[in-house]
Amino acid sequence: MAIARLSVKTGGVGKAAAHAEYIERDEKYAKQKQADLEYSESGNMPPWAEENPKLFWQAADLYERKNGSTYREFEIALPRELNAEQRLELIQDFIAQEIGTKYPYQLAIHNPKAMDGLEQPHAHLMFNERLKDGIERDPQQYFKRYNSKAPEQGGAKKDNTGKDYRTRKDEIRDLRQRWEVMSNQHLERAGLDTRIDMRSYKDQGIEKDPEKKLLPSQAKDPIIREALSQSRQADRLVQHYDLGDLSQDLEQIQQRKGLVQDIEQGKAAFKADFEQFKAQALQQFKEQQKLEQEQAKLKESKGIER
Repeated sequence: MAIARLSVKTGGVGKAAAHAEYIERDEKYAKQKQADLEYSESGNMPPWAEENPKLFWQAADLYERKNGSTYREFEIALPRELNAEQRLELIQDFIAQEIGTKYPYQLAIHNPKAMDGLEQPHAHLMFNERLKDGIERDPQQYFKRYNSKAPEQGGAKKDNTGKDYRTRKDEIRDLRQRWEVMSNQHLERAGLDTRIDMRSYKDQGIEKDPEKKLLPSQAKDPIIREALSQSRQADRLVQHYDLGDLSQDLEQIQQRKGLVQDIEQGKAAFKADFEQFKAQALQQFKEQQKLEQEQAKLKESKGIER
């Protein structure tokens, strides 16, 4: 099954330009551009930012009200089963459906290597919720409060304001469902059997805890990376050897006594071994951290004595 992930983030004043640089792999992130930036584009920008979207995000940080949001972002895992051209077509169709001509946006597709050595394509879709209405405004006016009686005298109208938590949560659930439908349509069009399922493991009937996100320092640790990689491989093998509905093959199973028990025991032992491996790797990581902290304290104490 293809990887299914879509998260929604919001950025406040002072964060938009820096985040745009990050997804575009610009300025201090430029070294990563050749390594993992697969594609980038922007759209629906006001005339003064059409050639350089960075100007838009800088203006948002400068002129948006202090407690306002400067951007929302969809971070989306793209099916690695699709090639680069197919992935781009998928995300552009999604932008046409969800953004259309309403909001200024910036898109970047990153494709770093995953822990299993394969591609890990994902998209950053960053957009501002001030509606494009055809009225020309300079950067300062663009982010002023909207004037309903005289729109040309105020800022661009901000969409989706005043929504409570429950409404936002329902909208994100529906958004994830629309992404699932569109992704699976593109996978089918590409002649692939794999599909994505945006439901939680619990709703899918899968007994598996979600993976905890690693800290950057942990993600770079070769021991932890190897443990996590092998754990994922174990999960894939366990799913691959799932027996499904045994009642359909009752006669065959009866002819091979003990098959079910042997496989279940093997699965349990296999998972237990990898859980132990992960625990040992984590313990080693903690001990290393403790040692480094003690060494730092020792150096500090020697410095004080001198």
